[in-house]
Amino acid sequence: MTQLLQELIRVDTVNPPGNETAAAELLRAYLEESGVECELYAKVADRANLVARIPGRGGPRLALLSHTDTVLADAAEWELDPWSGAVRDGEVWGRGALDMKGEVAASAVAIASLARDGFEPSGDLIFVASADEEVNVDYGLSWLCREHPDAVRAEYALNEGAGERIELGGRPYYLASSAEKMSAPFVVRTRGRSGHASIPSIADNALLKAAPLIEKLGDYRPEPRHTPETEAFFRAVLGEVPQAHEAATRASELHAEFGLFFEALLAPTYSPTQIQASQRRNVIPNTCEVTVDSRILPGQTPADSEALVRGVLGDGDYELEWIEASGGTRSPLDTPLWDVIAAWVQEADPEAGLAPICLSGFTDSHWMREAFGTVAYGFFPMRTMPAEVSALLVHSANERIPIADLELGVDFYRFAARALLA
Repeated sequence: MTQLLQELIRVDTVNPPGNETAAAELLRAYLEESGVECELYAKVADRANLVARIPGRGGPRLALLSHTDTVLADAAEWELDPWSGAVRDGEVWGRGALDMKGEVAASAVAIASLARDGFEPSGDLIFVASADEEVNVDYGLSWLCREHPDAVRAEYALNEGAGERIELGGRPYYLASSAEKMSAPFVVRTRGRSGHASIPSIADNALLKAAPLIEKLGDYRPEPRHTPETEAFFRAVLGEVPQAHEAATRASELHAEFGLFFEALLAPTYSPTQIQASQRRNVIPNTCEVTVDSRILPGQTPADSEALVRGVLGDGDYELEWIEASGGTRSPLDTPLWDVIAAWVQEADPEAGLAPICLSGFTDSHWMREAFGTVAYGFFPMRTMPAEVSALLVHSANERIPIADLELGVDFYRFAARALLA
């Protein structure tokens, strides 16, 4: 498994441009040696998705979801070459080790070893190594679900998103994501009149009109509210559900850094991240556009969010333009797959509990939920690397993963497949 991950890291799949076909072909060669059926699906030749399976007998299917593309890496920031796949102190280093070539390798090793064992599942066990998760311009799972639905259709799915072992109130818990916020970014646009910057009074500066709007968004603190996921989290950890306005504080009491994360799960967030105005230093802009990264709660709609935003900004001479809306899906917790995860935690780490969580971002799981009604959870167990460390390494310098956590992931996937598809 370590060697497979090293080889995957050495294949540069930074997106853009992606070039995921090279990783898909590497995985296909590895899996076919163990007798696993493999197929490549590609919208364009160099951006292929791998779908592999052990056929079942017509029962419910389980998909192990993953993606082979990564974000970029600046080698100057790293202690080791980001594409070396080097092993140091029991950890594999390189871009994608955590997000998410480590999980790709563990899933591949799990399905390959099950095939060698002669595993005969009741329903298909499917391994998907998709392209284009990081940028999502429709070369990956979104395209597969639409254009090749029978290749990836599954009643159950496991994906990235959670699985960290974290101490909460003195007891360890593994987190499993069952929902995700919707990404619904928008643009705030102000208009004025251009003019020479040396005579400000002859113009109407659109950038200055945008400034108080940015400040209002930055100062806004929405009223917190519970979701089914935050209530279920507190029931699992505390045995009770605090009032919504106390929830972030109670989460901080369980774990200091966790409270900051939890606050974002109780309300929509609005973060101005980009601004575009004049293209010349000496020209006062007649238009200013502020891009706002917005994440809204599962169940909320962009229309709900727009009403909130207009309430924050008030009446004025500005325009709102919604760019896109994706994610915002959830899966129930009273399912056989959740029971399987709980059973594995009990067997592998008896002192630990299992707690559900909503993601402040989103993953490819929402394509499966939307297309097929798939019950999808994010769970890749990690207990060697502290959650506080891994969170800082994803999309950052010196990304790495302990070999012990890779082995733990293989153990979980094998357990889940055997338990769910018996």
